[in-house]
Amino acid sequence: MTTTTAVRGEVAVRMRGLTKRYGDKAAVDGIDLDVRRGEVLALLGPNGAGKTTTVEMLEGYRRRDGGEVSVLGQDPGCPDRGWRSRIGIVLQSNADNAELTVSELVRHFAGFYPAPRDPDEVISWVGLEAQRRTRTRALSGGQRRRLDVALGVIGDPELLFLDEPTTGFDPEARRQFWDLITALRADGTTILLTTHYLEEAEQLADRVGVISAGRLVAVEAPAALGGRADRAATVVWTDSDGRHEVVTAMPTGVVTELAARFAPGEVPGLQVLRPTLEDVYLSLINRTASTTQTDDGDPR
Repeated sequence: MTTTTAVRGEVAVRMRGLTKRYGDKAAVDGIDLDVRRGEVLALLGPNGAGKTTTVEMLEGYRRRDGGEVSVLGQDPGCPDRGWRSRIGIVLQSNADNAELTVSELVRHFAGFYPAPRDPDEVISWVGLEAQRRTRTRALSGGQRRRLDVALGVIGDPELLFLDEPTTGFDPEARRQFWDLITALRADGTTILLTTHYLEEAEQLADRVGVISAGRLVAVEAPAALGGRADRAATVVWTDSDGRHEVVTAMPTGVVTELAARFAPGEVPGLQVLRPTLEDVYLSLINRTASTTQTDDGDPR
């Protein structure tokens, strides 16, 4: 269990003007963002948007060029040893310790922390019970990814960084992982997640942040991102003349009229469609791409 006197809702991560440049290119361009204790925040964005660079600066793996950052009350650029034991990290890939078995590696990592989770429990959580005596080099890609997750949570972290954690998972394994994240959140763990799976962000995240061209262009609950909850709905039905669609801000009124028209029967093929998270995400990315042009017209 995660043991901390911190209060859920306090700020666990604070970024103000976070910047990272490579030559003339701003990989991260002045991000301001708070992550509250006990929440799951998902960062979305296309490849090269700056998600991983942002997370690596928060983890202390990459030096920032500008801005102020606080992670669990410390600057990740110069943390102490105690701070390291309070965070967990699941990198995009990790191919070390190939000759150790799953059980040996998880137990080895458990020894790095003052109050780790039970190794057998963690191995079971990530679905590797049948592979506990298998050497790491013999694991499949998906199994290796599950082991990465196990190593990230074995220290019972207050704050867990997950960078594309379910890459290579089959649908059943991904659902099992979601159950693990839900359990960790209920236990008080703060989670910062990057993912390309929009369904995953919608399922897990309290809030979603969209990064494009190094900038945070939106941050909100998945249902409200980009004004999603207020966008017009599409009412669809069929009749003898074929399929019909009406785009409206008042779908209840349209459905009521249709119900009266087709009474006492059902309205054939009735659907009320709201913009999906993918629709909103793509509109935000495309809008940013159209406005972040250099003077010579090349995208940043």
